[in-house]
Amino acid sequence: MEWQGDEWIECALCFCMAFCFVEMGDWRNWKSYYPTLLFFILGDFLYLYLLSDHYPMWRYNPQGIDEQVNLTNTHITFSIMAVKYPATILIFLHRFPKSSILKRTLYISGWVLLYTINEIIDIKLNLIKYSNGWSLKWSVFFNSVMFIILLIHHKRPVAAWTLSILFIFFLWNQFDVPSSVFR
Repeated sequence: MEWQGDEWIECALCFCMAFCFVEMGDWRNWKSYYPTLLFFILGDFLYLYLLSDHYPMWRYNPQGIDEQVNLTNTHITFSIMAVKYPATILIFLHRFPKSSILKRTLYISGWVLLYTINEIIDIKLNLIKYSNGWSLKWSVFFNSVMFIILLIHHKRPVAAWTLSILFIFFLWNQFDVPSSVFR
């Protein structure tokens, strides 16, 4: 099994995220971020369980060595939950500016841009495929709402759960998700 160029890019991104996690994340105080990390992961599990196989908005498409060792969309999603999400939470929440609304808005926008660039790389490398009306524009919108809700969850979990449920209903109706996904 020989690694291709796109696999090196994905591997480099994973190591970059892990490096940033160690260098920039507040891993010494991980317990204070743990509830928000679980909230983040639970949202992805909900998508994975309800929609991923029956009415996907997106699916990861294993390439090269990932495909050769029979990795699936689920394996890739779990690896994202294990590496990217903890790094995101421990850096995003720890370094969130406490100053002006402009700095806070720019900070959130920077994270949305970072996630968007990551997704564009995945698109270019054919590592992700959209379905059922989802697009990069929807991902940008989703990530914008997601980062705001993650921030809210860290301070006011009940408010974040309420907003999340409303957002799920909005997306559910927007994409006309069939009730058959409940199994």
